[in-house]
Amino acid sequence: LLKKCDAVMIFSMDGREHLKQATPVLKAGKRLFISRPIASSVDDAVAIFKLAAETKTPCWASSQHRFSAGFSGMRDHPEVGKVLGCDVYGGWAVNAPEADQFTRPLHSIETMYAIMGPGVVSVTCASTPTTELITSTWKDGRVGTYRGIKQGAVKYSATVFGDKGVSTAGIYGHGVPVNGVVPTTDKYVGYEGLAIEMAKFLKGGPPPVSPAETLEIFALMQAAEESKAKQGATVPLKDLSKLIGP
Repeated sequence: LLKKCDAVMIFSMDGREHLKQATPVLKAGKRLFISRPIASSVDDAVAIFKLAAETKTPCWASSQHRFSAGFSGMRDHPEVGKVLGCDVYGGWAVNAPEADQFTRPLHSIETMYAIMGPGVVSVTCASTPTTELITSTWKDGRVGTYRGIKQGAVKYSATVFGDKGVSTAGIYGHGVPVNGVVPTTDKYVGYEGLAIEMAKFLKGGPPPVSPAETLEIFALMQAAEESKAKQGATVPLKDLSKLIGP
């Protein structure tokens, strides 16, 4: 099949299988998109991007939440201005299997990156039966949080703090707020934002999310697990991009 196609999309839900599935694709030099998560472990994520670098094959992965207009549009929102911080919230599946530990927070962590951009240097994590609270500090001093909701009503959105104002973000699938009002009757886009970026990539465009940024997100989630194990201690991020070479 690889001889008969120009590019490949992996949408299997079990991240533990992605390294095995991606390896022949990358060795064949076929452009590759992997639906989130790129892998179920840091080691596998590094291995995929390392092979992509060695074979010089464009490869990326992303949550569809990253390209939802109500989130991505907050980075340059006129009512917010320059983003100084954000508080993101979304669901946290308490009963998810261990293999999905990097899947549970991924929608919201990618939302945070869509709004804030990369540059996290340290993380703390507080974990209770009702909430998983991950606090990330950027190298320029900005702070972003992710509230993983374990009990009660679940909604995917954020509050964004800027140099011009403070605003709630849109909700998943809808546009940015206007005069503080979140639209809910506009066109629901769902996967459309991600599909547009995938189409650009599959037609020869650059990956819209760099390997370095995706690996930073994995380093953040790894640091959050370490912080939780250390009763909320501050944990610096590892630079995983060094492991994949230049």
